[in-house]
Amino acid sequence: MDTNSNEKTKRPGTATFEAIGRPQNLGNPKPEWSSDHMAELVRKLDFKYVALVPGSSYRGFHDSIVNFLGNDNPQMLLCLHEEHCVAIAHGYAKVTDTPMAAAIHTNVGLMHACMAIHNAWCDRKSVFIIGANGPLDSDQRRPWIDWIHSSSDQAAIIRDYTKWDDTPHSVPAAYESFLRADQITRTAPYGPTYVCLDVGLQNEPLKQDVELPDIERYQPPLPAAPSPQDVSDATDLLLAAKNPVILAGRISRKDEDWNNRIELAETLGALVIQDLHTSAAFPTNHPLHPLEARFRFNPTDQHLKAFMEADVVLSLDWIDLGGFIKKAGGLDKIAGKIIHTSVDSYIHRGWSKDFNALPAADVRIQATSEMTTTALLQEFKTRGAVKAGKLKKPITRNPAEKTEPVASGDMGLKDMALVWKAFREKRDDISLISMPLGWPGDCVDIYGPLDYLGSNGGAGIGAGPGIAVGAALALKDTGRMPVAILGDGDYVMGATAIWSASHFDLPLLIIIANNRSYYNDEAHQERMAVARNRPAENKWIGLQIRGPDLDLVSLSKSFSFESSTVSDAADLKVAIETAANVVEQGGRYVLDVRVRPGYSD
Repeated sequence: MDTNSNEKTKRPGTATFEAIGRPQNLGNPKPEWSSDHMAELVRKLDFKYVALVPGSSYRGFHDSIVNFLGNDNPQMLLCLHEEHCVAIAHGYAKVTDTPMAAAIHTNVGLMHACMAIHNAWCDRKSVFIIGANGPLDSDQRRPWIDWIHSSSDQAAIIRDYTKWDDTPHSVPAAYESFLRADQITRTAPYGPTYVCLDVGLQNEPLKQDVELPDIERYQPPLPAAPSPQDVSDATDLLLAAKNPVILAGRISRKDEDWNNRIELAETLGALVIQDLHTSAAFPTNHPLHPLEARFRFNPTDQHLKAFMEADVVLSLDWIDLGGFIKKAGGLDKIAGKIIHTSVDSYIHRGWSKDFNALPAADVRIQATSEMTTTALLQEFKTRGAVKAGKLKKPITRNPAEKTEPVASGDMGLKDMALVWKAFREKRDDISLISMPLGWPGDCVDIYGPLDYLGSNGGAGIGAGPGIAVGAALALKDTGRMPVAILGDGDYVMGATAIWSASHFDLPLLIIIANNRSYYNDEAHQERMAVARNRPAENKWIGLQIRGPDLDLVSLSKSFSFESSTVSDAADLKVAIETAANVVEQGGRYVLDVRVRPGYSD
């Protein structure tokens, strides 16, 4: 597909993305206010966009973006909820591995945004968040409103799930805060940072010129390389292994890193297992990836058997390696040595337990997956290792219980997934942004690093639509079709986020697996009832979204998305093709697919 497809298919009457919100009569503005200098530094940090919900606490900064910068680098991306601001920046980072800016209105906006910040934190994604406070000088506060919008230590609300925060009290201090926040959010392990601007400081007239720093001298450091001893020890184990396994966890989107992972696996003849919580890590059609990609908490017996029988396991920043060992029956069941590479421990805290169980390891490498992979490949070449080219111990995947969808009538999640898989197999331009719990792993096809973007990180329902919009923004003009498959609960909680996609004319396809239920909790309630010898038929009470059913088509159309509902399996193939054609022409579509409550396996 032509990477300039958006230009070819642009619909009549719509403004170009770059032309939206362009101010008039600017002339040649000069910096006159403290916030002008702050905005200029944000531009020099190369933030193309800032997602925001407007608020009086950063009205000075807002004015500087519009009337000093001309709403260009960064360009404002207007949102309808602060949670969506951060979710959009989160989705953008999932595609680009770089941060996007988000602006949050004082304490009330920050409290709205908390869940989205936690999602980005757990997903280890960079987000550059600019917050604001009512006047720190109480004498400057307007009656009532400035008092309820002022907080002592505002960032305390999110300090346990951000990498760093600051509240500068002068323009030079704001420069340093922005530079440090940018460095930290771009340094692995990634995560959100927060700089809170005093409204009084923003609105101060400049008393003297303040020289902008040289951005090139404040770039984030390169990731640390693994120690030579760790690389040597890991290489000894891996080259001697007869049945190695690679657990591909958190990784980068770069093509070079993707190719290096394939070369590493082929050099070792190692079986590769990847986790659907993280983004695409390895091609699912490669002979060294014989088992379907799965969510790590729900591996098949084959996954666990391969893990337990491996004589060497190389964990590339696998999330919750300790939990995976426990799932396999504990260390007594693991036959081989474990090499664990990760920098995640650099940001482990006490409040949030997202660091998971402490894993055992025979070689522990404090470096990113990419730096470790590169170092291992270099060591292999130094030692003259020859490519193995195929799996040393072939594994045949268990045949799927169901390989064809029902021809017509009522359908389950697996039927929906099989129709989607058949559509997906005919195209090489789709970026699957997300999928709901219970989606079958054997219906997820991954051929490149942008084919799948992973989960929302913190399991916060309502994140899906915002992340989808952010990913669509990042994929704009790439020739790829952004597709998010969401649950109905996730969609409805965050549906207002999609207005921003319409406002900025971003192509996006959302497909909803609509079971009219918080089904994950139905499964929990069924297990509780069985364990307590109580009637399992009551599992649905307080959980099903019925009476009335949600009118997702009308909701979606109210945000200027085309939309339709399909409930008969016989109509699903054509419905997906119709929706995809709209998006391919530059439009937006929400397809409401009615499925039975239940998971695929």
